[in-house]
Amino acid sequence: MARSIQIGVVGYGTVGHGVVHGLLDRKKLIQNRTGLDVELRWVCDRGFAKNKKSFKGKTQSTHDVQEILQDDQVDIVVELVGGVDAAKSIVLDALKAGKHVVTANKALMATAGKELFKQAKKSGVELYFEAAVGGGIPIIKGLREGLVDNYFNAIVGILNGTSNYILTQMRQQGWAFQDALKEAQSLGYAEKDPTLDVGGHDAAHKLALLAWLGYGLESPPKNIHTEGIEHIEPVDIENAAEMGYFIKHLAIAKRVAGGLEVRVHPALVHKHHLMANVEGVFNAVYVNGDRVGDQLFYGKGAGEKPTASAVIADIVDIAKKMQHASNDADAVVSAAGVSGLSLCKMGDVVSRYYLRFTVTDKPGVLAKITGILGDNEISIASVRQQERNQKQSVAVIIVTHEAKESDIKKSLTQVDRSAFIDKKTIVIRIEDSTEDLRES
Repeated sequence: MARSIQIGVVGYGTVGHGVVHGLLDRKKLIQNRTGLDVELRWVCDRGFAKNKKSFKGKTQSTHDVQEILQDDQVDIVVELVGGVDAAKSIVLDALKAGKHVVTANKALMATAGKELFKQAKKSGVELYFEAAVGGGIPIIKGLREGLVDNYFNAIVGILNGTSNYILTQMRQQGWAFQDALKEAQSLGYAEKDPTLDVGGHDAAHKLALLAWLGYGLESPPKNIHTEGIEHIEPVDIENAAEMGYFIKHLAIAKRVAGGLEVRVHPALVHKHHLMANVEGVFNAVYVNGDRVGDQLFYGKGAGEKPTASAVIADIVDIAKKMQHASNDADAVVSAAGVSGLSLCKMGDVVSRYYLRFTVTDKPGVLAKITGILGDNEISIASVRQQERNQKQSVAVIIVTHEAKESDIKKSLTQVDRSAFIDKKTIVIRIEDSTEDLRES
C-alpha cells in the first residue's frame, strides 16, 4: 500500500466534530472501500488553548493553525472555521504551502473563490468544496463531473433548511412565521439571530456558487436579488393551497434570451411538483440539462453528519488523485461557451404574480386597482375578494398572467400610495418554468 495521506482539520465545531470522528471511527471502512490509508494527523481549534483535547491514535491537537500549515507531512488541510477573513487567510496560506484544501465554507467560496482557485492552480494543488452547497447532497460533483457535457437551462434550489422548515410548519400547523421560527430555534434548526437564513442570504451565497459552476457567471452574493420569508403570512399559504400551490423559498438560476436570471425569493410552486414536496429541513436542487433533461438532487442540506460526509468524500477524492500521481489542479468547470452570459436585471424578469392587497372596504376599490394594473400592461388571470364583514379592511387577491417585474413594481408603487390601501401589498412570484418535473 502507498504511504498514508496526512490530514489536518482546522475548526472543531459541529461539522469539525463530524469530520474528525468520521475519519477516526471509519478509517477501516474508508480503507476497505478505497484502498487508501487516510490518517488524521492534526486537529486545530482556538478553544484547545484552554482545554487541551485528546484524540485516539496518533492524532495531535493544537490551538495554533501554524503547526498544521508548517508541517511538511500534512497533505490536505480541511478548513471548517467559518466566516471569511480568517478562513481566507488559512486557505491561502495552505495553498501557498503546497497543501490541498477542502472547505465547507460557502461564504468564503462565494466571495473569494476566484482568487483561491487562481492560487490553487499556481501551486498545483486541489481545492474542493462539495459541502459548501447542500450539505451531504453531491450537487457540486454532479455539475462538475456527472453533467459536464450539459448546457443548463435552469438550476433551482431549496438551499436553506431553516427557511424550508419554517414554511413547512406554517403550512402543516397553520402557525404564524414567528411561532414557526421559535420552534425552529428550540430544535436547533435556527440560530439565535436567524437573519442569514430567513433573510435569504445563506441561499444567495450557495446560489452564487451554483451559477459560477453551472454557467461560468461570477456574481457576488450582494448582486443577487435576495428576499427572505419574513413577510409570508398564514393567509398567503392558505390562498396558495386553494390555488393548488405550496410556497417555497427558491434560489433560481435560469437561462433566458437576455442572459442569466439569478435570484432568491419565496415562490408559489405547484403542489404536484417534486420541489413542492421537499419538506422540513431537507434541501433539493433541480437541474435541467440539455442532454439529461430533468434531474433532482435531494437530501439533508445541513447538520453534522451529512456535511461531514461531503467533506470526507472530498478528502478521499483528493487522496485518490494523489495516489495516482495526478498533479494538475482541478479547475472550476463552467459550461463551455456560456461564460459570456451576463446577469439579467431583476426588473427584466418575467413571471406570473400573486398579489395580496389589504384595502379599505369601500365600493370602487377593485376597479381602481385593476385600472392601475391595466395602465401598466399587466393582464389579470383571476381576482378574489373577501366578502364583507365587520372588519375595516379586506383582502383582494389578484393573480396575474406573465408580467415584467419592473411593471409590477411601478404598479404597486402607485397602488400602495393610494388612500384605500391599509397595508403594503404582498407580492409572491409564481414559478411555473420547471413544471415538467412532476410526480408520476
